[in-house]
Amino acid sequence: MQARTVSTRLLPDRSPPTWSGLFIAVLIAVPVLSVFSNVLVAGTSDTWSHMAATVLPEFIRNTVVMCVVVGLGVASIGVLGAWFTSMFDFPGRRVLEWALVLPLAVPAYVMAYVYTDFLQFVGPVQSTLREWFGWRAGDYWFPDVRSVGGASAMFMFVLYPYVYLLARTAFLERAAGMLEAGRSLGLGPWSSFFRVSLPLARPAIVAGTALALMETLADFGTVSYFGVQTFTTGIYRAWFSFGDRAAAAQLSALLLGFVIVVLVLERISRGRARFNNTSRQNASPVRIRLRGWRAWVVTLLCLMPLVAGFLLPAGLLLNMAIVEGDAQFGPRFVLLARNSFVLASVAAVLAVGLALLLAYAARLSPSNWPQAGNRVVGLGYAVPGSVIAVGVLIPVTRLDNAIAETATAWFGVNPGLILTGGIAALIYAYLTRFLSIALHTVEASLGKITPNMDDASRILGHGRFATLRRVHVPMLRGSLLTAGLLVFVDVMKELPATLVMRPFNFDTLATQAHNLAADERLAEASTAALTIVAVGLVPMIVLSRQIVKGRRGRRAAPPAPALTGQDAARA
Repeated sequence: MQARTVSTRLLPDRSPPTWSGLFIAVLIAVPVLSVFSNVLVAGTSDTWSHMAATVLPEFIRNTVVMCVVVGLGVASIGVLGAWFTSMFDFPGRRVLEWALVLPLAVPAYVMAYVYTDFLQFVGPVQSTLREWFGWRAGDYWFPDVRSVGGASAMFMFVLYPYVYLLARTAFLERAAGMLEAGRSLGLGPWSSFFRVSLPLARPAIVAGTALALMETLADFGTVSYFGVQTFTTGIYRAWFSFGDRAAAAQLSALLLGFVIVVLVLERISRGRARFNNTSRQNASPVRIRLRGWRAWVVTLLCLMPLVAGFLLPAGLLLNMAIVEGDAQFGPRFVLLARNSFVLASVAAVLAVGLALLLAYAARLSPSNWPQAGNRVVGLGYAVPGSVIAVGVLIPVTRLDNAIAETATAWFGVNPGLILTGGIAALIYAYLTRFLSIALHTVEASLGKITPNMDDASRILGHGRFATLRRVHVPMLRGSLLTAGLLVFVDVMKELPATLVMRPFNFDTLATQAHNLAADERLAEASTAALTIVAVGLVPMIVLSRQIVKGRRGRRAAPPAPALTGQDAARA
């Protein structure tokens, strides 16, 4: 019996959901494998040799500097914001606790366009300073936003909500019991923060920082516009300027190596430590009410990242769009919006359908193969869009050429590039990158449905797919909508994969904003950029409502019993 159980877990079963899930996992893994398969070829490339001798050290230096600065920045801003809104009561806390997530709606490259116009020599800040103090060009020094430091600042203000959300959840979940134990030992608020809450929240903080670093490594629009040489700009140059796919694959492999290092360091940082919550007190802690100047200082500290990351960029974009805006606003803009919505809608629908199939296959299968396949799919979000674009184009282009040659030989008709000539390959790249978002959302919700529902459905004579259609899908409707919405917004914002893989004469709002900004037509780029931000606000509003709802739920929780001496010692 034991041998049969082991073999059942190790060998995949022959059900259609299992084999479909494994087939999808293989398709998602193909782009990454394609990148690594071209690494050895790149060793003989003249382009690669030239880049390795000239710009590769700069790529590595800029990447390391940005990772260090962004990591420290997002951790500091996110942790302080989470601690203040979780543990203290001060003016504006109820608004700030959900509003601090809004910068996630602003893509980093949009932030770069806005702050360049705001801080450049002819911008309102320097113009006002010269007017007030009578300065002339050369009389004063002003930091250059188009630099590694400027790019790092953009990423910090946009990506700190990753740390804020995870750290705040960790503080609230562990706060009541652990802080009570700390107070019983004579610890004050800040001593409890450094000696109790911060160590226990370390996994959440590190995980949020790792997400921010992966987004930093994947960015193309910000570093390209600021002229900062990184791996993503090198990949784009090798592919389009030099036409060398081998060199692009080599750079992609190195960039993927940086991502793997970030993930490994995040895993190693945990070690063998365990951070389980053994306390029975799960209600929200009693917040310390701040008064006087301390209350307003905390309010100002929480308001600053919100202003820098959302309120100021959104206000400047709105002003530019109203005063000047895109000169092509009209039929051309409608076409761009239609292209963006079509791509995002198709990718979102396919991602939700595939995620539902993968999650359901893992639920039904007695073997570990579907779970392993889902973990492979989950790695897609960690792979930068530029790497996925290169990884998709290499095999898909070969398949396209093979199809064209076969059709010409058999039927005497050349169909052209079927996959790369349209949006099929681009949708494939989107699914490779963003399917994991939908999968994680669906898996979490499907896991909350008791298996007794499946048993009851089978007793009533329903098969597997009938159970999925008539039982699970209605119960998962909200989660499926959320998953689709998240994928939709991420596709709307995606720039590097779209730039590399879009068909000829096919632009989206993201590429339009990038192209106009690259030509220094920042005011015209504001219309497309503002539309992207407005669409990105939708999931942020949903997330903010969940934060407020969760806060009310914790407030309504009954008071937990006092800690015993044994519980305090264990805490």
